[in-house]
Amino acid sequence: MATLERSVQELGPRQREERGEQLKSQGIVIRTYDLWKTYIMGDQEIHAVSGVDIEIRRGEYVAIMGPSGSGKSTLMNLIGCLDTPTKGLYYLNGKLVSEMEDDELARIRNKEIGFVFQTFNLLARATALHNVELPLIYAGISAKERVERARETLRAVDLDQRMFHKPNELSGGQRQRVAIARALVNQPSILLADEPTGALDTSTGQEIMALFERLYQEGNTIVLVTHEQDIALHAHRIIHIRDGKVERDETIRS
Repeated sequence: MATLERSVQELGPRQREERGEQLKSQGIVIRTYDLWKTYIMGDQEIHAVSGVDIEIRRGEYVAIMGPSGSGKSTLMNLIGCLDTPTKGLYYLNGKLVSEMEDDELARIRNKEIGFVFQTFNLLARATALHNVELPLIYAGISAKERVERARETLRAVDLDQRMFHKPNELSGGQRQRVAIARALVNQPSILLADEPTGALDTSTGQEIMALFERLYQEGNTIVLVTHEQDIALHAHRIIHIRDGKVERDETIRS
């Protein structure tokens, strides 16, 4: 593996592009090579992510799990194109995003990644329908198509009866379903969920995890970031992170 990592790092621009095309043709939607994120704190270097190599294929349901301070949130920010690595390569759906500028990353985030956050991040004064439309507005989709796609996606998460309600008129589970619909509406390459049940009671959390399982069965690629073992066990594969490194990578069920 180390030899492969070095050889990939040494590829020229055209060869790196060809590597991305190969990965995409093989159904590999996420591939990192020797990925690092280092922070300077005074005279210290803090390696939040230290040489991570992961591969996630289209259609997989993967949990990234680790205790507080393990580096899982930093890794999530890198995978989600919310941050850039200090060094190393990251391919997302065949594109070398680790070398992109901020404007390019913003476009990739909107097109390739659907985010689901613990705190929902919904617009308080907007209806469920308008919240789900937002990524389509940024993508330049026409008003008519936006409404049709947002309605269809809300129906897919069983919220067609609540599409004209605002967040304060919805339960926590319903708000999270709106957030999931918003993440899905652009048909992204991956659904990236950060502690998606953290703000929910146990029963509602189980309902949300059942929805993720259904979305996985329908062919969505899901990456779930959590520190909770019982939540991680809903995935079909768990990547354990500790001290910024992959501690182990286990398949739970095929």
